[in-house]
Amino acid sequence: MRVASLLPSATELVCAVGAKDQLVGVSHECDFPQDLPGLPLLTSTRLGPPRSSAEIHAEVQGLVRDVLSVYSVEEEALREARPDVIITQDLCDVCAVSRADVDQALCALDMEGVTVVNLSPTRLSHVLDDLERVGAALELSGEAAAARAGLEARLEALRAKAAPLPKRRVLTLEWIDPLMVGGTWMPELIECVGGEALIARAGEHAPIIEPSALAALDPAPDVVLVKPCGFPLAKTLQEEGALRELLAPLGWPAVRDQRVYLADGNAYFNRPGPRLVESAELLAACVHPEVFGDPTERFPGEVAVLGLGS
Repeated sequence: MRVASLLPSATELVCAVGAKDQLVGVSHECDFPQDLPGLPLLTSTRLGPPRSSAEIHAEVQGLVRDVLSVYSVEEEALREARPDVIITQDLCDVCAVSRADVDQALCALDMEGVTVVNLSPTRLSHVLDDLERVGAALELSGEAAAARAGLEARLEALRAKAAPLPKRRVLTLEWIDPLMVGGTWMPELIECVGGEALIARAGEHAPIIEPSALAALDPAPDVVLVKPCGFPLAKTLQEEGALRELLAPLGWPAVRDQRVYLADGNAYFNRPGPRLVESAELLAACVHPEVFGDPTERFPGEVAVLGLGS
């Protein structure tokens, strides 16, 4: 079976069920597992080179205002890939090509009989369900069930270890300018590791807040995690000055106790795939380092402390 993956999380799901060798094309953003062969790139972006979060947001809004998709399907590459199954999404049009883009490309190419698996997860259980949906589409249901069981066991181990620990209030930021709070599955990950999510609710998209809302936040967070969607840690560190200016004046316990963390938001937290479990393990170390270990030591190069305390 020939499989085309049009988003990074789908590629990770395909590999998790043991079908990496069935991939015939991937998106331009697929970068994991690191041993992926040099496959044809089936998507491209209209965005320019990476810049600040504010500039990226402005460019995305401009494309939307002009009724242009942020991403495009490379139709000729898709034709040559000859997939039996295409895995796409309709969760976020600014994260990957949309289902509408895929349908339009299939129509233009007159490609009939291709199975399209559409993913739209907003909860942690949806991500695990998608693992089994992908497995079923690739006739690997047994492998998918086994992979899901392994991920659920790791999550349950985190819950059991965190259950007797004191609850800590956690604020996660999914974007810096404008400020967006981590929604969808993030509150569930926080709950799993013994925390209480602030502002956002499970299953809901990331709410946008004004900087002034931070000072009024009551109760204040004990832990802050900044993990901008699509930003590796090095990119987030480039906005360290703006974050310091934003958060340093706040009298939060997280600031006082130096529990403001910056994490790789490209690899973790924002991709609805198997590495959400590893994201939970990283989060557990941020929320309860005294039990789960120092996150900067357990995940070197993927998380850093933004020193703001005295």
